Amino acid sequence: MTSPHDLNRPLIGMLWMFATGLSFVGMNALVKVLGTSMDPIQAAFLRYVFGLVFLLPALPALRNTTLTRRSLTLFGLRGGVHGIAVMLWFYAMTRIPLAEVTAMNYMTPIYVTLGAALFLGEKLAFRRIAAILVALIGVIIILRPGFRGIAPGHLAMLGTSLALGVSYLLAKVLVREVRPSVVVAHLSIWVTIVLIPFAIAVWETPSLGDLGILMLVASFATAGHYFMTLALQAAPVAVTQPVTFLQLIWATLLGALAFHEGVDIWVIAGGTLILCAVSFITWREAVLKRGGDMPPTPPHGSEIPMAPRRN
Repeated sequence: MTSPHDLNRPLIGMLWMFATGLSFVGMNALVKVLGTSMDPIQAAFLRYVFGLVFLLPALPALRNTTLTRRSLTLFGLRGGVHGIAVMLWFYAMTRIPLAEVTAMNYMTPIYVTLGAALFLGEKLAFRRIAAILVALIGVIIILRPGFRGIAPGHLAMLGTSLALGVSYLLAKVLVREVRPSVVVAHLSIWVTIVLIPFAIAVWETPSLGDLGILMLVASFATAGHYFMTLALQAAPVAVTQPVTFLQLIWATLLGALAFHEGVDIWVIAGGTLILCAVSFITWREAVLKRGGDMPPTPPHGSEIPMAPRRN
């Protein structure tokens, strides 16, 4: 017999994903504010430095984990790729509207799906190929090449999504060998190390106000990933994934109200197409997972790889 608690779990999962979206949009907005007073690379580095504080609960797991040379190599490679993604992401957030950053970031799961088929041997059925094509049409609608100029920030976001996709593929490999909490902790550590020389190259002494904002950025990011974990524990990703569309709504509203950015209907339309494609792929993978076929890809925007039943 199904208990009322079980019936409420999908709703609880959707609410946690709702909180996830608010956290990530708030983080992006704060980074955009910093863009006027601090180089985005320095901001990215300090965000990860502050984020190390939140790794303290993972220290016992780190101490008790024996890593192979292969694992260390993969951790270093992932840290390098993810570090590039973070720098591009922070740059894009200071150069193009929040809504465009959010919409284009929806492409990350598409890259993960393609990469899993090409490099991890996962199946790529016709329906997934069709969904990927729909997502690519969404990107074209957002960028509208030939009808407007493509800014460096747009190129940076394309690079961000691709690099994050590679990072998540490496996470899919690592969580087969190492506990997820250790994978998350090593990501933060390695990204911080990778960003050090880039931050030194552009370093300027930050103000106390900037440091306070960066601490809030790290707090929003950590809260967002924690809320996402709670959402995925409460309900299947096929239920919670569509809620991520609200991030585009919040980003559009916040961009218009706080940063005087125009509301671009083409960005909303393109972002909707991409998210519909991502939601379809997520739903199909959830169906296949129940049939024991393969695990689904991680949701967009996440730096938290799931356990072997990962999403």
